[in-house]
Amino acid sequence: MLKSKSKEGEGAKMAVTSSGKGTMWASERRSFQDRITGVTVTQLTDYCSHSFHIYFTNNGFYGEDNGKLLFGSDRGNVTNLYSMDLQDGVMTQLTDLERGRGSRIQGTFLHPKGYEAYFYYDRAIVAIDLQTLKERILYTVPSGYNFGSMSCTADGQWVCFGLNEDYSSRLHMDMSNGYTGFEQYFSAKPHCMIMAVSTTDGTVKQLHEDQLWLGHVNTSPTQPHLLTFCHEGPWEQIDHRIWVLDMETGSHWKVRDTLNNEYVGHEYWMADGIHIGYHGFTNSLSDHTGKIIGAVHYNNSDLEEYSFPFQNMHVHSNDLKLVVGDGQQSGAYHGQQLQDTLQLWRNDGSGFEGPRVLCKHRGSFHTQTLHVHPRLSPDRKHVLFTSDMSGYGNLYMVDVPEFESLPEIPLDGT
Repeated sequence: MLKSKSKEGEGAKMAVTSSGKGTMWASERRSFQDRITGVTVTQLTDYCSHSFHIYFTNNGFYGEDNGKLLFGSDRGNVTNLYSMDLQDGVMTQLTDLERGRGSRIQGTFLHPKGYEAYFYYDRAIVAIDLQTLKERILYTVPSGYNFGSMSCTADGQWVCFGLNEDYSSRLHMDMSNGYTGFEQYFSAKPHCMIMAVSTTDGTVKQLHEDQLWLGHVNTSPTQPHLLTFCHEGPWEQIDHRIWVLDMETGSHWKVRDTLNNEYVGHEYWMADGIHIGYHGFTNSLSDHTGKIIGAVHYNNSDLEEYSFPFQNMHVHSNDLKLVVGDGQQSGAYHGQQLQDTLQLWRNDGSGFEGPRVLCKHRGSFHTQTLHVHPRLSPDRKHVLFTSDMSGYGNLYMVDVPEFESLPEIPLDGT
């Protein structure tokens, strides 16, 4: 998928003097060894603007042998969608959007066959052919509502998405920069819907509605009739976070039902499209004790859950055998701070071993596009993440070596 070292002068003859749809950008890759572990980290982008991979629950790898990667970049003073060839690092600008028209490039979602992608722009869901770069509008958001999030069903037939009642005249909200208005919007109990639009003929149907904040619409990667969504809001105030919806029957149900003082979330589908991963707390949300991580079958059977006494903002895995997190716990290891490292955990079915330090990420998490959001590649040989360690957000890919070769972090952080 990824050559560990870029070629000297790679793409030097492709200097870009102007940008636009179809523009080819020279490779910006460089590789270095992490200061703690010595593993190879490849910086994929290097430009004086923010670049970022798409949301961590959305797969951005596509093409033959998953050799291409979708990402967003602000170069040219406007956010556009790009594709990178992971063999040579050359990038192609896919869209030519206008600043201030309300794009959501980070939420882009790939068609399961990888020939098309869907993104939100100028109050519309847009489909783009990744070969011809031809665009078409699938759906326009109606007045009185704002777009939530979207994903494509496993058969490629439907793009499912959320619509949230527009409270902009009553509340100041900015979810991308500090979650401004988060609790106020939750308390307002807005009318929200989960919708679906056909990728072939534009047919639209309503799947679910409620008088509360619905979010995080996420389709199963293997089961075309299933999606998860959440009751959004502060974890200690919502009734329950993780829900499954059967698009064929309209029925919906809680996943990993909770008791008092239990909180689970940050849900994502495992690669099998049957199990749902999550993490959370089984005690006080304020002191972050009783942390757990687990996965459960969408019908609430086959629960696999473990104590996970580590602090992370997000974790990701293709299954529960290998998990990556963004390392938020305090403390130091051999003089290096732990709260800005990517960390790995391995599980043989009896519990998690680790964490082992993979590399420093040094991300600020200052805005949504600067969240580190580590994601394992489909073959589990690399971890993709975003970091502004250089001042600007950039994409990085780190090799995953043998687990035993990585330094282990003592639980007391010393």
